[in-house]
Parts: sequence; C-alpha cells; structure tokens
Amino acid sequence: MKIAILGTGSVGRSLAGRTSQLGHEVTIGTRDPAATLARTEPDQMGNPPFATWHRDHGDVALLRFAEAATRGELIVNASNGAASLEVLRLAGAAGLAGKVLIDVANPLDFSSGFPPTLLVKDTDSLAEQIQRAFPQARVVKALNTMNAGVMVHPASVANGDHTVFVSGNDAHAKSTVIDLLRSFGWRDVIDLGDLSTARGTEMLLPIWVRLLGVLNTAAFNFRVAR
Repeated sequence: MKIAILGTGSVGRSLAGRTSQLGHEVTIGTRDPAATLARTEPDQMGNPPFATWHRDHGDVALLRFAEAATRGELIVNASNGAASLEVLRLAGAAGLAGKVLIDVANPLDFSSGFPPTLLVKDTDSLAEQIQRAFPQARVVKALNTMNAGVMVHPASVANGDHTVFVSGNDAHAKSTVIDLLRSFGWRDVIDLGDLSTARGTEMLLPIWVRLLGVLNTAAFNFRVAR
C-alpha cells in the first residue's frame, strides 16, 4: 500500500520506518523538503535532525504535503495537533478525498507551559474538527494514547499485553486501520464507535502526561482489563 505520513517528528519517523519495513511504499510530507533536510540541530524533543534519520531510510520519499497526500492511498496525520488543520489544508482536500486518514495527533496546548492543556475537549475533538474540515476524507482516530515507539512496536511493553483504541464513522476505514495495527503487532484493539468517541481518547492525554512525570519513561501504555 502507498502510505503518506504528514509530519517529520518522532511519530512520523517511527510510523514511516515501521510501515516501510513492512513493505509499504512510504512518503513523508513536510512544508519544505529542502529546509527540512538542511536542519542540523536536534528538534524540540531532542531528536536528531531529520536528515540523520533519512540517511538510514533512503527508501522513504520526502515531498511537500500536497505531493505526499496525492501519492498516498492511506494518509497519516502525524503533525503537531495545534497545527494539524493547517497541515491538512496544505495537503489539500483533493489529496485527502476518499482516503482513509489516520489521525494520531493530540490537541495539546503548551501556551501556558507544562503540563499542557487541551485545545479542544468535552464536546468536540481534533479528529472531529478534521472530519468536518475534510468531509470527503475517512477519518479514523488511533494510536494517540502512547508514545511513538510503542505505537509501532507494542511488544516492547509488557509483551504487547495492552490496548489500542480506534474511533471513526466509516466501518471499512476502521477495518483498514485495524489491519495495519495488527501488522504492527497489536492484539487488543478496541473499536470505541463513531468519531465522537475520539473525545475520550484525546482526553486521556492529561493523565498520560502525569504518568510520564511519575514513571520517568514513555515506555508504558494503558491496558483495559476485563
């Protein structure tokens, strides 16, 4: 499958590396490929510059958002949640129309420092905002309740005995996403229902951040015991 991943941070890189390893044709989208490759300083999270990662992943193409979206059969929004709507507008409605769009972003607001609050919550979600802005896309919320490494290698934590959630209005789109999650190694996939249920998974982020502070590691996840 041709997969376009919008975002060059740790989440985008992890998803691109894993899906490429699984045999998919992967493109990463960015605002300006030349500028992205020219950066020499670590990003805000301390990750090496993108060019360092890309040297080891030469099979992953780097294009502008719109070109990447046009090429992809499945799109992943791995951008900063505060910028996601802008990034998707740059990708273009035409490039998203009819395609499964996996939204892994979270609407975190760091404007008042740490810990962040949420830009949207309770009666709306970032996933729903994306669906309204791009009604022809088939938005599925998933993978937003864990860090990048756990997303693509669930067995790295508790032998994979933990949970990933999916939310979406289109049953076929959710089935496509669940198949991809299974290929990553996810065993416990819970379909929460329509896209409004993404409000719940996005609102898990405040407790995730607090756990990060207590555990001093991002290598953890939630498990639904039943």
